[in-house]
Amino acid sequence: MPVMTEPVHAGEFIVSEGNNSISREKVELAANLTLLPGTVLGKNTATAVYGPLDPAADTGLQMASGVLWDHVTTDATGGEAVIIARLAEVHQDLLVWPDGITAEQQVTATEELASLDIILRQGERA
Repeated sequence: MPVMTEPVHAGEFIVSEGNNSISREKVELAANLTLLPGTVLGKNTATAVYGPLDPAADTGLQMASGVLWDHVTTDATGGEAVIIARLAEVHQDLLVWPDGITAEQQVTATEELASLDIILRQGERA
């Protein structure tokens, strides 16, 4: 029998979040993206459009600004998505970080998320 791997579910990375929808926000995403729940995002400061965290950028995308709630695929014009923007605890092992991120860059991004009251927890699954 073949081995089947279950995909990551929407919000699976959340340990806890604020009541109702206080932790969530609907945002604009950049064009031509395919992202998984738990992807750490940055925000382009000139356009207010979110995209995957990019430590090498100088547009604002180098600063962690939230965590993607669900699977998203955007087209050439971009799209909308729900993110965890504040007041939440998230399971650090279920977050999606950019390829090649260094330990130092990940610490910086973790601190940036903490400034939004998004706290990373290890070993705690909802």
